Amino acid sequence: MSEGLFTQLLDLACGAFLLAAVVVLWRRELAAIVRIFALQGVALAVIALVLGLHEDRWGLIVVAVGIGALRAGLLPYLIRRALRAFVAEQNGGDGGLGRHGGSEEARETQPLVNVAASLLTAAALTLLAYAVASPLVELDPTPATRALPVGLAVVLIGFFVLVTRRRALAQVVGFLLLDNGITATAFLAASGVPLIVELGVSFDVLLAVLVLQVLTLRVREAFGTTDIDDLRELHD
Repeated sequence: MSEGLFTQLLDLACGAFLLAAVVVLWRRELAAIVRIFALQGVALAVIALVLGLHEDRWGLIVVAVGIGALRAGLLPYLIRRALRAFVAEQNGGDGGLGRHGGSEEARETQPLVNVAASLLTAAALTLLAYAVASPLVELDPTPATRALPVGLAVVLIGFFVLVTRRRALAQVVGFLLLDNGITATAFLAASGVPLIVELGVSFDVLLAVLVLQVLTLRVREAFGTTDIDDLRELHD
């Protein structure tokens, strides 16, 4: 792969990766948020694939395939299945997640921060990531390190989603966005991680999502909602 083509593909994948995180802040329907998260998983897999092809590292290409299967396939499927269960329970058996998706569990009705403020915050966090990463980029200004701020920006945006969303499933997506950002930062800063390390991290993430899914279902069964504010009122 030529250097020019490598740079263009890497920039395109990183741009899609960052854009997906920003669009998550814009959307309110949880089904749409899960679809966008799946697309971000594809972009992350492409980042690893491009790095692997450029450096002729078959281990990194295998990691890219694993990332695509886990973060663009299995994890979105698990979240969507939990969402369908919530909607079906509230609608008396109809678990459709269509455009008008059914119930208050299917969307963020009252987020802590509105859309305009969320997008402005995402812009500020992205600028902060570029400022923080600037000294690191200057140490070794390659196409991969120049894209390093994208990974840091997604880490910050994922944390922002985690602390500002009310629905438990939206917070799970925020956690996974944060993890995607950390993974992208590792790929861009160190040209990937060993296969065994990525398998261990992926297994931990899968286990965490399964535990959070079970916990969320239990909370829903016990209190009839997954709104964090409603649960806080019950505690008070």
